[in-house]
Amino acid sequence: MNTAEMFSLTQKMEKSWENEFQELVKTLPKEDVWIGSHLYFYKGFWCPALVLKSFISFQKNFQAFASDVILATFPKCGTTWLKALAYITLYRSQFARDENPLLSSSPHQLVRFLEYDLYLNNPFPDLQNACAYEPRLFATHVPSASLPTSITDSNSKIVYICRNPLDMFISLWLFSTKLRDNNLRPLSPDEAFDKFYHGIYGFGPFFEHVLGYWKASRENPNKILFLKYEDLMEDTNSHLKSLAMFLGVPLTEDEEKQGVVPEIVKMCSFENLKELEVNKKGLHASGIPNTDFFRKGEVGDWSNHLTTSMVERLEKLIQEKLNNSGLTFKLSSKTSRILHPSE
Repeated sequence: MNTAEMFSLTQKMEKSWENEFQELVKTLPKEDVWIGSHLYFYKGFWCPALVLKSFISFQKNFQAFASDVILATFPKCGTTWLKALAYITLYRSQFARDENPLLSSSPHQLVRFLEYDLYLNNPFPDLQNACAYEPRLFATHVPSASLPTSITDSNSKIVYICRNPLDMFISLWLFSTKLRDNNLRPLSPDEAFDKFYHGIYGFGPFFEHVLGYWKASRENPNKILFLKYEDLMEDTNSHLKSLAMFLGVPLTEDEEKQGVVPEIVKMCSFENLKELEVNKKGLHASGIPNTDFFRKGEVGDWSNHLTTSMVERLEKLIQEKLNNSGLTFKLSSKTSRILHPSE
C-alpha cells in the first residue's frame, strides 16, 4: 500500500470513528452545571465533553510498557504538586542539581496528561517522544476501573493521590468559577455543593474514584502507591523517600547526606511553584491558564467557605461511603481530628 492509499484509509477510519462517536454521545446522560460545557456519564463516571473522545482513544489504543509510571489523581487533589515531585525524583540523575527543569517548564508540560493533552487531538499520539527521559511518565484523571487493560495487566506502576473531600470540593468550585463561561450567571456555592454531593462533576463520583484506587492499592501495593494530600503536606520528606523507593530510584546514603531530599521538597513546594515565572504565564494544552492551577494548597481551608449544614452532610456522606473500607481523611492541619467512617 502506497502513501496515498494509506492516507485515504486513515481518513476513512477517522470519519467512521467520528460518526460512531457522535452516535454514542446521543445515548449518554449529560449535565452542564459546572463551567457551561457538558459532562457525559460514561463507563461509570462523569466525563467532561472536552476529553470524552480522547479518553476513549486512550482507553482503546494506549499500550503500556512494563516500565511506565502513571500518576493517577482526582481533579483538585494535588496533581500539579505530585507531577513536580515525581518528575524531579524519578529523573534526578538525568540533570545536574543546579539545573531545575521546573524553571523552564510547568509540571503539566513535564508530565503530560493522557486524556487532557496527548490524546486530545490525536487518537494515535507519538508517545515515545512525549517524554524526555525513560521510564515514561504520564498522568491521568481516569478512574481505575476505566484504565486501559495494558496498564492494569502490566508491570507498570501507578502513583495515586487523593485529598479530603471538603477541601477538594472548595478547590473544585473556585477553579470551576474561573473557567465558567462568562455568558452564564455565577455558579452559587449551594448549586455546586448539590452537584458535588450527588457525584456530578468531572471524573466523579469522588468516592468511587478514590475507593477504586484504594482497594486496588491494598490488593497490589507493589503496583499502586496510594498517597493522601494531607499526609504529604505534613511530612513531605518521608513520603518523598517512599515515592523514590516505589519508583525504583531510592535515595542513596550520599544523597541523604548532601540534603537532596529537602532540596527536592523545597524545589517542588507549592509556594515555590506558584512564584515561578513559567507558571504565571501561558496555557495548558486544554486551554486553561497555568496560573489557574495554583490557589492556596492549604489543608482545612474548607472551614472558611462551607456552612455548618454542608459540613454535616458531607461528614455523614464520608461515613457512609467509606464504611468498612479502612480509608480515613484528615480534615485539618490545625487539629489532630481525623474522620473515621465509624464516627
